[in-house]
Amino acid sequence: QVQLVESGGGLVQAGGSLRLSCAASLRTFSSYVMGWFRQAPGKEREFVAAISWSGGTTYYADSVKGRFTISRDNAKNTVYLQMKSLKADDTAVYSCAAAHRLYGGYDSYPLYDYWGQGTQVTVSS
Repeated sequence: QVQLVESGGGLVQAGGSLRLSCAASLRTFSSYVMGWFRQAPGKEREFVAAISWSGGTTYYADSVKGRFTISRDNAKNTVYLQMKSLKADDTAVYSCAAAHRLYGGYDSYPLYDYWGQGTQVTVSS
């Protein structure tokens, strides 16, 4: 079965950094757009970042642009989200998602086929 397993969440002080990892069991990992979404209590799910099949193109929400970096290692079937300059508003459950052969709509969660369980990121002030 397809599994996306996330790790790296936790508690960090404002201004600090955190790196999330998502290990995927996908047979053809390089054929999937990989994305990160987040959802805070009482708020709708929000697109954070996405990366193309080969990792050559990345997409970011305006709220995280310049602070977060998404990357992937196709040899390890793993996608990462490096988060820097974290602030309280970044507090949310972060989920990894995979979209098979996606060519557009990278910020649209209904287009993603598989999801991880989500990991909590809490930024304290």
